[in-house]
Formats: sequence, structure tokens, C-alpha cells
Amino acid sequence: MDIAELNRRIAELKERRGAAILAHNYQRPEIQLIADYIGDSLDLARYSAKVDADLILLCGVNFMAETAALLNPDKTVLIPDPRARCPMAAQLPASAVREARKKHPQAAVVLYVNTLAEAKAEADIACTSANAPQVVDGLDEEKILFGPDRNLAWFTQRRTDKTIVPIPENGHCYVHKMFTPADIALLKEKYPDGEVIVHPECDPEVQQLATHICSTSQMLLRARASPAKRFIIGTEVGMLERLRRENPDKEFMPALNSAICEQMKKHTLQKVYLALRDRKNEVHVPPKLADRARGAIERMLELSGRATRD
Repeated sequence: MDIAELNRRIAELKERRGAAILAHNYQRPEIQLIADYIGDSLDLARYSAKVDADLILLCGVNFMAETAALLNPDKTVLIPDPRARCPMAAQLPASAVREARKKHPQAAVVLYVNTLAEAKAEADIACTSANAPQVVDGLDEEKILFGPDRNLAWFTQRRTDKTIVPIPENGHCYVHKMFTPADIALLKEKYPDGEVIVHPECDPEVQQLATHICSTSQMLLRARASPAKRFIIGTEVGMLERLRRENPDKEFMPALNSAICEQMKKHTLQKVYLALRDRKNEVHVPPKLADRARGAIERMLELSGRATRD
């Protein structure tokens, strides 16, 4: 079945099922093009909480689909390929969060949305790369247990007055760990007029060479607003597809061509079609666990919404 026919059938099934397709910025271009909404983790959480649809098909990794299911207990949430599992989320099991709480009983627990529901159930509040400093600043506690990404913890520490303890000690995203200071320095020398924008999951030495440190949604905003015509982008290469599509008069270069998240790329148009056709790969979170995990996400969304209103 060719792409045109798959697109036609997917559109037909979406209408018949009352479905909405949500896709992360790192998805394949053909999936981005058929999505009803594209965004980063915070965007997808916000949108899934308000979308008028009976069925949500989440094209992202497992924790994103879990988050949509947590926020929509009365809706069906599907994922095209259930093997799309985030390695970083797996680095922080619930048992590790509980152990950290025992060692630091006065600390608040802020967990990156890139965690599984079992870990979120142990958190006081969730955050994303777009709002981590804002979330931490909004808490009364002076000590914060923050996980699982150590580099995002470092980024947040520099923008708040809180003491941040990373859990686990070396949690990371394998894609963003690929970037090195040498990669960035070489490109800055080659393209001195280029703005360097990197993700806060990159190592501190890489962040320190950047013009701006941004979540993927913030990268979009910066690219639109900047007078620069050339950008060096330090994140998963799928992001460049959207940047180029929405800013055709500007040039975007990957800081590393091999920065590919294999898990994000497991979804294909064929799998999207089959998931919609057969209503398969439904995402389930046990009700008691869901009730506890939902609180951390809802507190994050409320804090983010309040900051936007203020």
C-alpha cells in the first residue's frame, strides 16, 4: 500500500473512530504530516487533556502514551508500536524514588515527564524540559529530588535557588549524550553566523557552548522569532523536519546526523493504520496506580497554566 493510499485510509478511519492523532516532534515526517497535533511532552499532555475525541492515537514513546491515558481515563488511548519504550524512563523505577525519599525526607520529588507511571505515582509533581525551572521554583521545599535526567537537573539547578539532588545519579537520554563539545565547536567555526540551539538533556559542556538552551517547543518559538537565518540544532534529528517545514526561509543543520531515537522511529504509517483499523495496542494503567500518578501530571499542568495566566 503506497503512502497516498495509507493516508486516505487513515483519514477515513480517524473520522469513523472519532480519533485524534498526536505526534511528538521526533516522529517521522510522514507521521507528523498526518497528525492532528504535533508537540513536545508538555504540549502533548496539555492537548490530550482537552482534545475532543473518543480515541487518542499517541505517536511517541511509552511514557507519553501513559500520560495521555492518565489524563483521559474515559477515553481509549492507543500507541502504534508498543515496543517504542523510552530507555531513560526505564532508568528510574518506583523503588528508586522511594529509596531516595527515605534518604531525603524533607525534599520534594520532581520527576521529568519522561518517566513511567509507577515512578510518577511516587512524585509530588511532574515537569518537562520546557517548564522544569518554573515547576521547581513554584515549590516551597528548598531541596528537590529530581529525575531521571541528570543534565536537565543541572540545567534546572542553574536557574533556581534550590538544592537539586539527581536521581538516579547518572540518568540520561542516550541520544542527547551523543553530542560533544567538539561537534558544536567545529560547527560554530564553520558557520560563525549560526545560532546554536541545544536541548537541556545535552551534557553541561555542550549546553555551555549554545546560544540558547531550549525544549523542542521552545526551539520552534526561537527559530520563528530570531533574525538569524542559520541554526545549528542539538537534538534528535526528527525535530529538524518540522523546523524546516515551518521556516522555509531559514537553514537548519543537525549538530549530529546520527542523533536518532530508534524508539521514536518505530512508528510507521502502516502501524498507525493497523492500530486504528483494529483498535489495537491499547494503553492501560492500573486504576489505583493511575489515580496516584495523575496527581503529579495535573499539578504540573495547573502550575503551568497559572504561570501563563500570571
